[in-house]
Amino acid sequence: MDSVRAVSPGRVNLIGEHTDYNGGMVMPAALSVHLEAELTPREDDIVRISAEPFGMLHERTLEDPAKDHWSDPAVGALREARALGLIGHGADLLIASTIPAGAGLSSSAALIVTVLKAARMLAKSDMSDTEIAVAARRVETDYIGVPVGIMDQMAVAIAQPGEAIALDTATLDYELVTLPKGYSIEVIHSGVTRQLSDGRYKERKEECDAARIAFGRDDICTLNPAKIAENTEVSDVIRRRALHCATEHRRVKAAVDALAGGDIATLGALMIASHTSMRDDFEMSVPLIDALVDDAVALGAVGARLTGGGFGGCIVACVAEDQRDGWLEGLLVKHPEARFIDRIARAT
Repeated sequence: MDSVRAVSPGRVNLIGEHTDYNGGMVMPAALSVHLEAELTPREDDIVRISAEPFGMLHERTLEDPAKDHWSDPAVGALREARALGLIGHGADLLIASTIPAGAGLSSSAALIVTVLKAARMLAKSDMSDTEIAVAARRVETDYIGVPVGIMDQMAVAIAQPGEAIALDTATLDYELVTLPKGYSIEVIHSGVTRQLSDGRYKERKEECDAARIAFGRDDICTLNPAKIAENTEVSDVIRRRALHCATEHRRVKAAVDALAGGDIATLGALMIASHTSMRDDFEMSVPLIDALVDDAVALGAVGARLTGGGFGGCIVACVAEDQRDGWLEGLLVKHPEARFIDRIARAT
C-alpha cells in the first residue's frame, strides 16, 4: 500500500505554564527541531514501529493498553485514528526525530499529532488542525493517562518554526505573535531529564483540581489574585497553586501586549516573574534550574524562565542577538551539564 509522510515541530513555551488546563492563556512557539513519521497502512491490527531515536523495531497491536513505553503515543495515535475513521487497521510507522525526549519540548505531542496528520492525509480527510490537536489530547489523557492541557497539541499542530501563538485555552482562539526584532529566544536544556508520567505533573494537576473545588470555578486562571491571596479558608498549598495560575495567566496577556509594543524590558521582567512564581508558588522547579535561570540573567539575558511541565527539562532566555554568542559560551562554561537545544528568532 502507499505510504504517507507528515512532520511536526517541537514546541517551547515562552510563557504561561500550567495555565492550559485551568482556562488560561499560553504563548508557545514552534522550534526547528522536529519529528517526521512515515505511515504505511496494514490489513491487520499490528502496529510495527521503527524509531530512529531508540534504534529499534517494536511491534504492538491496536488492542494493546498503554504500558509506559516509548511506543505508547504512536499506538494511541493509531487507535484514535481508527476511532475517527481515518484508518481501518494497523500500520507500519517509521519515525525520525530531532526533538530531545524528556526536555519538555513536546516530543510526545509531536509524535501523536504527526501520526494523526499522516492518517488524515491517507484518508484525504478535511479535519482541521484544531480538530487534530483535540484528538491528540485525547490520546494523552484517555489512552496514556497523563492529564495534559491542550497547549502542546495546538502548538505543534498549528505553529510553524519561528512562530509564536497567543492561545486562549478556554476557547481555542489564537493569534500569531511577532517575536522581538534584534533578540532571540534561546532554548537550553538544564541537564535534568523528567517525564510527565513520573507523578509530579499529575500531583500538580490534582492540586489545581482541588483549587477549582475550593474556589468554585473551573477557570481558576481568571480569579482575582488578590482574592486568592486573602482567602484563609483553603490550605496554603492550594492557595499558592491557584495564585500561580491566576498571575501566570495575566503575565501571558501582558507579554502579548509587550511584544506588540516592542517592550522587551517588560517581556524580560515577566519571564523572570514567571519563573519566581513557578519556583515558589507552584513548586515545579529544581535548584539546578533555578541557578541556570539566575546565571542566564546575570550574564545578560533580558529574561529567563523554566519552560514545560517542570521538575527538569529546559529553560528559555531572551537575549540580544549581538550578545548571544558570548552569553551562550559563558552560560555553558558555568553549567557544563547544560546544552544548547535550539533558538527562535524573528523571520527576516
